[in-house]
Amino acid sequence: MIPTSFQLPTKLVCGPGRIADLGMLATELDVNRVLVVSDPGIIAAGHTQPGIESLRTSHLEVRQFDGVEENPTTQHVQAGVTVAKAFQPDLIVGIGGGSSMDCAKGINFLYSCGGEMRDYWGTAKATGPLLPMIAVPTTAGTGSETQSYALITDATTHLKMACGDKQAAFRTAILDPNLTLTQPPRVTALTGIDATAHALESFVSKPRNWFSQGFSREAWRRLAKNFPRVLQNPDDQEARAQMQIGACLSGIAIENSMLGAAHALANPLTASYGIAHGEAVGLMLPHVIRVNSKAVGPDYATLMNELSGQGASSSANTAVDRLANLVEEFVRQAGLAGKLSECGIDGDRLPELAAAAAEQWTGQFNPVKLTLDDYLQIYETAF
Repeated sequence: MIPTSFQLPTKLVCGPGRIADLGMLATELDVNRVLVVSDPGIIAAGHTQPGIESLRTSHLEVRQFDGVEENPTTQHVQAGVTVAKAFQPDLIVGIGGGSSMDCAKGINFLYSCGGEMRDYWGTAKATGPLLPMIAVPTTAGTGSETQSYALITDATTHLKMACGDKQAAFRTAILDPNLTLTQPPRVTALTGIDATAHALESFVSKPRNWFSQGFSREAWRRLAKNFPRVLQNPDDQEARAQMQIGACLSGIAIENSMLGAAHALANPLTASYGIAHGEAVGLMLPHVIRVNSKAVGPDYATLMNELSGQGASSSANTAVDRLANLVEEFVRQAGLAGKLSECGIDGDRLPELAAAAAEQWTGQFNPVKLTLDDYLQIYETAF
């Protein structure tokens, strides 16, 4: 046995209609006052109210905070803290996509420990106990429900800060596939690509271990087989459920193995050009796979063999090409951009973007160490 460590802090409750159990699960945590963090789109889709009703049926006091937008910023978090201070919750529930869940974590840091979001940038920066939290994801993408990190954008510098602490992991996550059926096609596409990237990057990252790779591999198997199904038939509940489980498993893998260069390259595209995170990752991932192949080609071959049911591939290079091409095909089927030039990127700014990518936190976990010139070359190839 190879010495390693692995942690699973989140209880998973899975199945159609399980949002009705939110109140019961909250009472297990011995709480009375619940702050529900959700965004206007999820509220309008009708997913937040059943959760609130379940909490109230269990005789809990509830306050809703809906000031969340995509890619939550320090301003969104601060607005939520203001509501929390007035209400004084002893439980926080995030209902929505990664933005709602990350904002819930950010609110918890500042409400429980004070200071500014920047104070928690990094790992294990909480200065005191955090409130317990429950996650109810309504998308199949970020895997935030099984991670202890919140991605919060500095409203001034537009830099994404990864703020993590083991206490910030959700105590419970409810995986109810019914909540994902209302995702608009573009949201389904963006979150599906993001989840797929999480499985692929966490499988080959430097901190990976045999535990985390098991979760990455199972996530990949579910995502790769079911992503085309949900794109073709959005009402396919079984495929939706498999995507939600896959995204969750990817989150578990990330928590223990981190990500890589595709996310490092994607973040500046979002910060500088407002390109949706899933689209940016989809643009970068095939090129990163090809660059990484010299170090982890056999690992990529293992993932491709999961889809074919074959044994170890005799040609890792062939498998790498097949994997990169498959990701490009997913992007095409999803209707997302396949080249940077399709996104209004100014080619003259590629060196600037490369410099920003080289400073991204996730890049240090990539299996191949990339230089500034490497980042620039990948951008140029994707352009």
